[in-house]
Amino acid sequence: MRQIYYFAEEQFKLSFMKNLLVISVASLIFAAACNTNETSEKTMSLTPPKADKIPKQLTIHDDVRIDNYYWLNQKDEPEVIDYLERENDYYEKMTAHTKQLKEDLFEEMKSRIKEDDASVPYFYNGYYYITKFETGKDYPIYTRKKGSLEAAEEVLFNVNEMAKDYSYYNLRGINVSLDNKWAAFGVDTLSRRKYTLHIKNLETGEILPQTIELTTGSSTWANDNRTLFYTRKDEQTLRSNEIFRHTRGSDPAKDVLIFTEEDETFNTYVYKTKSDKYLVIGCSSTLTSEYHILDANAPMGTFKVFQARERGLEYGISHFGTDFYILTNKDDATNFKLMKTSEKKTSQENWVDVIPHRNDVLMEDIDIFKEYLVVSERSNGLNKIRIKRWDETADYYLPFDNETYTAYTTQNPEFDNKVLRYGYNSLTTPASVIDFNMETQEKTVMKEVEVLGDKFDKNNYASERVWATAEDGTKIPISLVYRKGMKKDGKNPLLIYGYGSYGATIDPYFSSSRLSLLDRGFVFAIAHIRGSEYLGRQWYEDGKLLNKKNTFTDFIAASKYLIAEKYTSKDHLYASGGSAGGLLMGAVLNMAPEIYNGVIASVPFVDVLTTMLDDSIPLTTGEYDEWGNPNLAEYYHYIKSYSPYDNVAALEYPNIFVTTGYHDSQVQYWEPAKWVAKLREFKKGDNKIFFHTNMDAGHGGASGRFEALKEVAMDYAFLLDLESIKE
Repeated sequence: MRQIYYFAEEQFKLSFMKNLLVISVASLIFAAACNTNETSEKTMSLTPPKADKIPKQLTIHDDVRIDNYYWLNQKDEPEVIDYLERENDYYEKMTAHTKQLKEDLFEEMKSRIKEDDASVPYFYNGYYYITKFETGKDYPIYTRKKGSLEAAEEVLFNVNEMAKDYSYYNLRGINVSLDNKWAAFGVDTLSRRKYTLHIKNLETGEILPQTIELTTGSSTWANDNRTLFYTRKDEQTLRSNEIFRHTRGSDPAKDVLIFTEEDETFNTYVYKTKSDKYLVIGCSSTLTSEYHILDANAPMGTFKVFQARERGLEYGISHFGTDFYILTNKDDATNFKLMKTSEKKTSQENWVDVIPHRNDVLMEDIDIFKEYLVVSERSNGLNKIRIKRWDETADYYLPFDNETYTAYTTQNPEFDNKVLRYGYNSLTTPASVIDFNMETQEKTVMKEVEVLGDKFDKNNYASERVWATAEDGTKIPISLVYRKGMKKDGKNPLLIYGYGSYGATIDPYFSSSRLSLLDRGFVFAIAHIRGSEYLGRQWYEDGKLLNKKNTFTDFIAASKYLIAEKYTSKDHLYASGGSAGGLLMGAVLNMAPEIYNGVIASVPFVDVLTTMLDDSIPLTTGEYDEWGNPNLAEYYHYIKSYSPYDNVAALEYPNIFVTTGYHDSQVQYWEPAKWVAKLREFKKGDNKIFFHTNMDAGHGGASGRFEALKEVAMDYAFLLDLESIKE
């Protein structure tokens, strides 16, 4: 896929903690909801907000649920805005004493970042591409240099200038034509992931007046440099369901619809192979893949099916020479294997093994070079990078000697290259970009992210991997980091993070922001629970559908292990998760509230049944293979048994901080809003519940790199305040 800046863009935004902006409440919004006197009375009160109870009966499978807060899904209604604003006001007043702490944390975290930074240049199609940041600026500047790093710099996009009139701005999917003259790119100014596609003339700087609405932001050029293929979304569900062909300069209303994905459980997308020979339409659901291919030199032609979809058959394709290489689970290859076939005969009966399936090794990805095949694998939870010569004269692994590291291949767009670029970091080591000569086996560290200030020394921190035992006897790995000298006396505050869904694996990663916790005595842990692929594909299968509760009990087992081993105690244990990890937090709160002092739930997916029963909500139908379809009784009752909102009870919950984005298209704001209202109704004891809605943002939170730090400061201030750490 010709997304030349994708890695740099996503790397700068990568965050496994929630990102939601602290904003001021506009008086005009209050005015629309209530009169001045009522507003004054509400904002002066430190009593927790109380949402009105308006019973809504929900019936299916002869089961009746009464949802008293269903009305909160009426977006933009004055009563809804009023409730969210009252919650924001309550949060601001109740945490006013931490205002200075938040500011100090923000400045502290910001001071570690090299503001005038740049990515390591990489070469593609005659140009070196570089992403830069400038001091005091929130957004990246995308540049290139022709032929040599000594050449004049050409600024492609200065996002700081482009974003100056917006509270939220996200540019993605920069896609340069083969003649290097045109760039297509997507822009979202609402954080609802509805991208408007633009085309820029890189020679004149002109942005063409034609724009294409409601896209994914990604696109790909055919080899004629004038035909652009892109994906549009369904207006209501935001499902990526249509592929269009656009001719540069023409009226987008005349664009040709060339493919429609009719199955509501699938999404579709389009890209070009690394060889530049084929355009590819991909279709995917949780369990099934399908691809269609077309000669990139003949964009007016008809795409042909590579291998028709079969439920349960997953595969991905890469083109090289006269063959396609296929990463697939065909023939019960649970951990995937590598196969190949002629580009003339692509159906699965023609596929032959290149690297067979292994029960103990998950094959995750491949990178193809003219003389080498690079395979990204995972064994016993650890990343492995395997390098093989096509002529079979060499076959070896890159050496890594840590148990809490992350390694991955990065930008490698050129075929005829002996140098592999990969990234490396760990819980104690900042991210590095490394060039490895596959012929001489020499490596060059091109860059290690600089952590500014004289306080940071990676030798002051230690990491380890330990194993808890789940209820069913399964060993659950946990990665830990802390300052050296930490005593296992049960007195350490500890933050444990988890996700555990979609097969997404949270590898041990370095965070300069996290130092603000570690340097104040915190231990940080990642629980590698089932539902990820940390220990292979079966690890994922054992944490989804009717096995979903394993995810929650694994996390609780990891938490109890850390208490039993005296890394911490229940008075000092905190948990955090976002999105599907927010569902994890909600389930754990209902199942074992007594073992945590505080929990942070970010953009949490907590009203699982109601959402999964409403196929008009974005992402719902595509989620059936992950959670189950509750229109079927078996899945309905299983989901109901753990859905956080449906299982709120009269319990003594720990302190809770919940955040959401009003424009979130992935987890609608009303899920956490309803959940908090119900928690306030049922909870026992004096522990606090705080709820903050970013009225300007969506699922990813603030778009600027420094604004995101303010959001992290909110989280950290919540934790530090509970530990009575004032500075």
